[in-house]
Amino acid sequence: MLSERQVAVLCDIGQSIAFADDMHGEIEKLIVEGYVLKDGDIYQLTPKGEKVLEERGAGLNEA
Repeated sequence: MLSERQVAVLCDIGQSIAFADDMHGEIEKLIVEGYVLKDGDIYQLTPKGEKVLEERGAGLNEA
């Protein structure tokens, strides 16, 4: 079960919002659990991460 803080990090990543340095521990956990991918300096949600946001009603605004 993800914490509210982890869900907030997923929202930030999904919206390409920079996050504070103290969130890197949370991000590493999300990567290990398969919610986030890291490609160089870029973080992306996996389908698993996107599903969590959809289920929580925290869908991302699409342009």
